[in-house]
Amino acid sequence: MSQRNDAALEFLLTRRSRPSKTLVAPAPNREQLMPLLTAAARSPDHGKLEPWRFIVLEKSAMPRLSELTAAAGQRLGKSPEEITKARLQFDQGELAVVVVEIQKYSAKVPAIEQSYSAGAVCLALLNAALASGWGANWLSGWMSHDPEFCKDALDLAGNERIAGIIHVATEGSKPPERPRPDIDTITTWMNE
Repeated sequence: MSQRNDAALEFLLTRRSRPSKTLVAPAPNREQLMPLLTAAARSPDHGKLEPWRFIVLEKSAMPRLSELTAAAGQRLGKSPEEITKARLQFDQGELAVVVVEIQKYSAKVPAIEQSYSAGAVCLALLNAALASGWGANWLSGWMSHDPEFCKDALDLAGNERIAGIIHVATEGSKPPERPRPDIDTITTWMNE
């Protein structure tokens, strides 16, 4: 058994995402963001494929993403309320990291495992941001599943898609704790 890390365990047992609407300036600068990206890139990666990459959306990029979200919403027939809600993450965003999943051919690593790795990167980035004292939230939204938006907004290739948009900035207000899963009801023990 490895050496126990009580501080890390306590962090994981009490971690809480911060709603993106509560995140305010300042956001991390490039130097402050690099250790968070480095931590995220240490996620499990079967076959060492690196089936993900990062796109950092700085404050000045947010208005363009908001406008492209509105255009995508109109094209897709979304309601004005759906469009307004989707735009908020960019209208209010200080900084966000788009984790881009890259599906790579592998005879040994199925596509689903590459998706799991990209999801692990999202969670690792979120947790690294929180552990560093930033507020952070993992979002996506209907526009991040629209290939035309992904191409227009982020120049994603055909084998790429958005795994998550991790917003990182200063915590404006601490959210209340929310109900958590009852571990006994979702756990099955097998001994045979």
